[in-house]
Formats: sequence, C-alpha cells, structure tokens
Amino acid sequence: MPVALWMRRLAVAGVLLCFIVVVLGAYVRLTAAGLGCPDWPGCYGHLTPPGAEHSPAAQAAYGGRPLGLGKAWREMIHRYAAGALGLVILGVTALAISARRQRPVSLPFTLALFATVIVQAALGMLTVTWQLEPLIVTLHLLFGLTTLGLLWWLMLSLPSSSWGATALKSAGRKISGGGALPIASAHQLALVGLAALAVQIALGGWTSSNYAAVACLDFPTCQGVWWPHGDYRNAFVLWRGLNINYEGGVLDNPARTAIHVTHRLGALVAAVALTLAALFVLRRRGLSGARLRAWAVLGALGLQLLIGMSMVLKAFPLWLATAHTAGAALLLLATLALLRCLTTR
Repeated sequence: MPVALWMRRLAVAGVLLCFIVVVLGAYVRLTAAGLGCPDWPGCYGHLTPPGAEHSPAAQAAYGGRPLGLGKAWREMIHRYAAGALGLVILGVTALAISARRQRPVSLPFTLALFATVIVQAALGMLTVTWQLEPLIVTLHLLFGLTTLGLLWWLMLSLPSSSWGATALKSAGRKISGGGALPIASAHQLALVGLAALAVQIALGGWTSSNYAAVACLDFPTCQGVWWPHGDYRNAFVLWRGLNINYEGGVLDNPARTAIHVTHRLGALVAAVALTLAALFVLRRRGLSGARLRAWAVLGALGLQLLIGMSMVLKAFPLWLATAHTAGAALLLLATLALLRCLTTR
C-alpha cells in the first residue's frame, strides 16, 4: 500500500482520536475525576481500575486518596485514548522518516508533531502528580489542542492524491487570481484571528483550572453589574508552588471573578477578530475559493458563543460545559482550514 495512503488514514484517525481525547479530558476535569487515579500512568499501581479495586495494599499506599471506581474509570479511559493517539502519531512519524526521500509531508513538521505529543504526555503526568496545578492543567489543554491543530494541518497538507488536498488546491486556484494584496490581507487577518483564539483558549483553560466559571452566574452582566469587583493581582499568578491540592480551587471569589470577566472580554476580542477575517474573505470575489471555510468559521464561532451563553444561563450543566471545549476545538479547526486555504498558492 502506498505510503501516502497510509499517511492519509493515520492523519484522519489522528484528528478524530485527538478530538475525542480533548473532549474526554474536559469531561474528566468537569466531573472532578482528574485525580481519580493519583499515580501515573497506572491507577494505584495497576493497569485497570478493577485491578486496583481488588488490591487493598495498592489503595493503602494512597491512604489520603480512597479509590472511586467511577472517577478512576473516567481517568483511565482518557489515558487509554491518549495512549492510542500517541501510537498513531508514532506511526505517522515512522512513515514520514521512511519516506523522507519521497517527501509526502514535511519531515520537520512531523517531528515537531511527535515532540508535541511527548510534551503533552509529560504534562498529563504532571497534572496528576502536581495535583491539578492550574498552570500545568492549562498547558495540558493548550498542548492537546496544539496536537489537534497540527494533525489537522498535516491532513490538509497531504499530496494532491490524498484526502482533502484536491479541494484545497482547487480553492487555491480560485483565490490565486484575486490579486496578491487581498490574499495577503486575508491571510494576515486570519493569523490575527488565530492568535486571538489561542489567547482565548488559554484564558478558558485558566478559568476552568481555577474553578472560576461559576463566579458569574448571570449574563451579560456578572453578579448583577457590568464590572464587578475583581482581584486581578492574584487572579493571574501563574505559579503558587507544589504540595498544594488544587482540586476545587484555592482562589478567593474576587480573584475568580477577575478571571471570569477577563475570559468574557477575551471572547469578545476573539469573536471580533475572527468575524473580521471571515467577512473580509466573503466580501472579496477573488477569494471565492475560501468562502466555504469562512462560513465554517462564522458557524463555529456562532455555535461556541451560543454554548458559552447557554452554559451560564442554564447554571453550567455538565453536557454544555463539555460541549464548550468541543466547540473551541471545532472553531480552531475551522480557523486553521481557512488559514491553510489562504496559504495555498
């Protein structure tokens, strides 16, 4: 079987599996199962929660952390999926190295993807061993979405015989006649939108890891006012030391309020930046090849904003809070697809 075909299959599988891993990670965090297994990579020294359940000695080694079977299963299923994703990326890397003379994909890019998943695994370990330290949890989310974005970009960059690349090349021909200035301007606007989205995702991770989502239970106001009192000095202290259990959060309400309000402002900035980029593409006839992707950005943005508002108004139900992370991932994929189309010549 041709290398390009295997690469295509692994890339598609990697994107789907990474999306599942990201959403599972959010579900684990939101159900307070992040420390369901207090060690890593096993669970109380065993490969499965039932193994730990039938080992009183293993549980006794973590006397301060009694085994909760439901939480342990959620945590381990997330780890199993992450491990499978690591194997897929290892396969992609091995294929890229073996076919480096044919160059179906950029070898440095593939190696960067492999390095990213290694860092992500290390952050997963530290998330547990450092007891949900907010900086590590936020970085874990960022690297997870970075892995998803790199896999998606790889899939969209496969040779013309591969999945999706023919459509991208066709789109590239449609925008190539639009003039260098509109294409360059659209590309720059898309980059700004991607940067704003990255900052907003980081703020979302910081909000979640500091349990600041429930600091504002109304919308569009917060605590009944437009600008509530917030402790911005303590809200964004990145490192507070080890030997602290951060489960449930350690910040006072004014600091959590400051984080929540900043996250809302970040959402406004990201929404404006992405909307401007998409509308610029839609209003330029020479960029017709990128219009479908611009509409995808607007659709994903609208969905994410709707989820965010509904989440507050409905008092943060679990399914909406989990969908909020899924919506962020979809918005990232749509933005990268637009950027990749505008990069095609």
